[in-house]
Amino acid sequence: MIQGIPYSQSVLAPVLALIVWSLLIWVWMYAKRIPAMGKAGIKPQDGRFPGSLNVLPDDARAAADNYNHLMEQPTIFYALAFLTYLLSLQNGYTAALAWAYVGLRILHSLVQITVNLVAVRFLVFALSTVVLMVWAGCVVMGVVGS
Repeated sequence: MIQGIPYSQSVLAPVLALIVWSLLIWVWMYAKRIPAMGKAGIKPQDGRFPGSLNVLPDDARAAADNYNHLMEQPTIFYALAFLTYLLSLQNGYTAALAWAYVGLRILHSLVQITVNLVAVRFLVFALSTVVLMVWAGCVVMGVVGS
């Protein structure tokens, strides 16, 4: 239980899961990027401008791109989770939406850092966005209905 709410209804457990996943991708990014920079003879200072590391292999760039993606749209996820929590709108449905979003973001990461098929990535991204839209609608309805 998290502050009296069963884990099955908590939106905070998925928040922690996405934070941990983002940190794992950070480790993956540097595990790929640092050796690739060394192999390419790139000094750390050479990476001071955006795009200057575009000479790195695809797998090193994909991991960095994915880490950046985890810092973009998930900000809406975090805001929705904390808003849901603070407004006491947590329930099994909002928790399921939160977990669905996290699962889709993890799937997006795995696609991007392995096969990097844009059509598949886009589909997973679009589905995760729909999850956020539905969840935001639930929060709006909870606020309007109270």
